Amino acid sequence: MSEAAADLRSGKTHRDENFPVASWIIHPRHRAVILAFYNFVRTADDIADHPALTPEQKLVLLDRLEDGLFGRNGEDPEAATLNEALAARSLAPRHAQDLLNAFRLDVTKLRYANWDELIHYCSLSAMPVGRFMLDVHGEDRATWAASDAICAALQINNHLQDCGKDYRDLDRVYVPLDALAAAGARVEDFGETRASPALLTCLHRLAARTEALLGEGKSLGAAVRDWRLGAEIAVIQTYAEKIVRLLQERDPLSERVHLTRGQFARYGLAAVAMVLLRRVTGRTAATRTATGA
Repeated sequence: MSEAAADLRSGKTHRDENFPVASWIIHPRHRAVILAFYNFVRTADDIADHPALTPEQKLVLLDRLEDGLFGRNGEDPEAATLNEALAARSLAPRHAQDLLNAFRLDVTKLRYANWDELIHYCSLSAMPVGRFMLDVHGEDRATWAASDAICAALQINNHLQDCGKDYRDLDRVYVPLDALAAAGARVEDFGETRASPALLTCLHRLAARTEALLGEGKSLGAAVRDWRLGAEIAVIQTYAEKIVRLLQERDPLSERVHLTRGQFARYGLAAVAMVLLRRVTGRTAATRTATGA
């Protein structure tokens, strides 16, 4: 295909996501490579979701983006920019390549049999984002496990929020089929304007399971060395916790399960303030210990 990948963008930017991307919290020296990563991933995501492209066309375009990621062509500026940004920081393209494989799954796999299949999808579609951020900041890979849990939870939150839209627009169902069956729900229930009692039971159970994943990643913010990254993680964790509680109480087919802009601002500032307070009190306690006060 000769069409530029950028021409297929949905118009969604990093400011429209459920989580901060290269926000003011992150040190300015990291923002360029993070935005290059985001723009590459957003382009690939929009290709996988494009309503006018055939599956074959989508796969061709994703292959072309991968070639650009590795410097094998210069057809798509998003790929070329990321290739250059990664090389400048001596970062490998592995995480971006994993995400391309997730988008290929979006094109070819429309149903997930069980939780393990869903988590495998998250290992390609979400976990690489957290690992990339940790690598950008030079963090220890021992932090990956907690990051993986948070990223998987973020991804599943998104699946639950958009379950009706994904089914109606793309015929995709990320909710595991065995979870639907256990609750007595059907795939076709996602096409309704209101969730059936059985589907609502299923979705609330999955939200509770997702909340447990967030708990597994709770230690991440304190484990990273870069305090700015730790603050960003605290903000993301706060947003995810608020959303997962909405998902345990509401019907995503008929009710709002997204935070408002006001809530994003309020919860985000509160999370940053808490991190700063802990940092200050931690330094004070360390100073007292050192001086014997």
